[in-house]
Amino acid sequence: MKKSYIFFLIFIFFTACGYKPSAYYAGKLIGEKVYTQVDVSLSDPENAVLTKDALNIALQTRLKRRVAKENNADSSIFVFYKNIRFVPLQYDRNGYVIFYQAHISLDFTFKKEKMLENRTIIGRFEFPIRASAIISNDLRLKAIEQGSLKALDEFITYLSVKGLLSNEQ
Repeated sequence: MKKSYIFFLIFIFFTACGYKPSAYYAGKLIGEKVYTQVDVSLSDPENAVLTKDALNIALQTRLKRRVAKENNADSSIFVFYKNIRFVPLQYDRNGYVIFYQAHISLDFTFKKEKMLENRTIIGRFEFPIRASAIISNDLRLKAIEQGSLKALDEFITYLSVKGLLSNEQ
């Protein structure tokens, strides 16, 4: 009896306090239809496709927003590759690198009516390689894709906080 009473009080507390998930505030800020554009880097053109797909999927699955053409959209998100680099993290006893961290620096621009937000975010992804081996193209692409996804997640979180703050004003 006591457990059900405590559960009931917790349920009332969370429903009565006006709790809303962060996706609610990001979605409210972004609008229903979003235009996305990812700048194609001449050194890594395939990364732009991966990043644009990841951004569109994140908008559709996490925020329940539709991707639209620029003239029909409520807001726009532009992504530019700024810098991609690989940092050695761990060496074996012979001095060969066996663990790397990819640093993918992306510039995000969010535009809605008169609002313009710019943010540079670094997505990081750690991955191992065999001793005395070089980074293969597959590992490199996977690291860039995963680092870009982490940067996208951080940007969506940033928009959620921005939406929460604008909702309070």
